[in-house]
Amino acid sequence: MAATAESVLKPDHGSSRKHFIFTEEHDRLRESIGSFVTKELAPHAERWEEEKYFEDWVFPRMGELGFLGLSYPEEYGGQGGDYYANLVLAEEMPKAQCGGLAMGIAVHTDMATPPIHLFGTEEQKQNYLAPCIRGEKISSIGITEPDAGSDVAGIKTRAVRDGDDWVINGSKTYITNGHRSDFIVLVTKTDPDAGYDGFTLFLVDMDTEGVIREKKLEKLGMHASDTALLAFQDVRVPNEAVLGEIGKGFYHIMWELQGERLIGAAGCVAGAQYCFDKTLQYAGERTAFGRPIGKFQVQRHKFAEMATKIEAARQMVYTTAWRFQNGEYPVREISMAKLYASRIAVEVADECIQIHGGAGYMREYGVERVWRDMRLNRIGAGTDEVMLEVIGKSYGL
Repeated sequence: MAATAESVLKPDHGSSRKHFIFTEEHDRLRESIGSFVTKELAPHAERWEEEKYFEDWVFPRMGELGFLGLSYPEEYGGQGGDYYANLVLAEEMPKAQCGGLAMGIAVHTDMATPPIHLFGTEEQKQNYLAPCIRGEKISSIGITEPDAGSDVAGIKTRAVRDGDDWVINGSKTYITNGHRSDFIVLVTKTDPDAGYDGFTLFLVDMDTEGVIREKKLEKLGMHASDTALLAFQDVRVPNEAVLGEIGKGFYHIMWELQGERLIGAAGCVAGAQYCFDKTLQYAGERTAFGRPIGKFQVQRHKFAEMATKIEAARQMVYTTAWRFQNGEYPVREISMAKLYASRIAVEVADECIQIHGGAGYMREYGVERVWRDMRLNRIGAGTDEVMLEVIGKSYGL
């Protein structure tokens, strides 16, 4: 029997996006996080941007709701979910309209605590991971130094064995949560002659004698996140502060960076989508020459280009996340997703400013903030250039 015009499936451009990695449980989680972010966090965004600091109550409140341990085991207070739950959190946080807030939370949930979960002793998990999941302790991670950023192997902060203790000397910079954190996952060099086998991670309480929070750094964007310059002067910690294996810190932190990059890529896609949606609404309301500016072909094509790139980045992130969740270690594809998503996020934000015209340059419309906040993603967790090197070398070049 021939199909009739009425029976042929029509395109439904207004339908919600579905992807096979997400279940109804993820959808409910998305609704819950989105509602919380919109109702309890977004109303404070403007003030936090002005004050350049979001308030610490966010952590215990998110801990109370179960949002700080979505993929961690229930025995430590987590929700026992999968990696996709972390993606949902990363995708919903941009609704707070405060990039610095999203960054501070992401460092806590997806950068500093994963190494404790994977490599920590039971005592360390009880003393650090569990209170972090509850929001009772705030975490930070110390990798970057004044002379070592993307070149992690160039780290100079030293930890020297002294009896049953270790003595740490050095400095770290660009440390998110550095001024508010209760402890730091610190990357140190314990054997300068052992190459990549000479690094060790330590859990260092920030109130330990010799830990100095030197300076709160001023930034282009991410204003609401505190970013610190830290010094460590004869900081003495017990051997129990070692996280993971002595001499294997480089490999531990390289594993952590992969999850961080993929979560960052998801956040970039979400940020780009937020900016796109905001600008699409503006293009339908703003008139020029007697009609909405979105009706002009030049603007319509801009939206088409942006939408295509956002969707391409989204599918890269989702497919790579599926491989990561299923036990693979797709470093090449994670690097590709991080590179592409961070680039298109900045590109989309820039185009959205252009579509807004003069209004886009004004703070009240919010798109300039998206550009400033997104720009960090092409630098943090591995620069574009480092991602290109990782991808190129993966092909034997």
